[in-house]
Amino acid sequence: MASTPIELQRISRMNEYISPDYKRVALLTIDVQRDCTIPGTPIEIPGTIDVLPKIQSVVQAFRSSQRPIIHVVRLYSPDGSNADACRRKIIELGKQILAPESDGAELMEELKPTLGIRLDAANLLKGKFQPIGSNEWIMYKPRWGAFFKTPLEKHLQDLDINTIMLCGCNFPNCPRTTIYEASERDFRIVLVEDAVSQIYKRGLQELKNIGINLVNTKEALIALAKS
Repeated sequence: MASTPIELQRISRMNEYISPDYKRVALLTIDVQRDCTIPGTPIEIPGTIDVLPKIQSVVQAFRSSQRPIIHVVRLYSPDGSNADACRRKIIELGKQILAPESDGAELMEELKPTLGIRLDAANLLKGKFQPIGSNEWIMYKPRWGAFFKTPLEKHLQDLDINTIMLCGCNFPNCPRTTIYEASERDFRIVLVEDAVSQIYKRGLQELKNIGINLVNTKEALIALAKS
């Protein structure tokens, strides 16, 4: 007889294959960029500005403990050639969204280790990681998920990472896709559910059913401090 979702959740709490290993964890922040975050900007995701302080607190905890941080960003070329199919036409028609070298594409200042750091768009678009601090990088992803046609998996393997913690913008699209991609690669996964915009109850239940660990910011900070 197949296990029910409740039984699967109970098993997951004791499952060494999916339980977080906070000594080998890296943080991914997803698309916490000005165009997505600041109210009134071209593709503002409602709620992102509200969860920003919680994302910032998780980033600061990783930074102070010298755990790896990777800020994942999107960049859309002005001709739309590297955009998702659903956005390509509006960019071709002249709408500027997350354009390389624009202020709108920049990571929110609250997440930077040093004020004034700007994206090195030319190298990011070539698939290179941009170091911005000790054990901290920015990387570009060409589609929703952070693993699609990127060197992220190898980068994490080189760091001896087996657990990923995620927060950022905008749950139904990029964080959720990244979670499924990470799961397909057998990473242990923690979602900081109150540090992600556009979260919804059914999506969280579906993540529980595939063994994703859900925590709030307070729980995440306690777990990191204890490890």
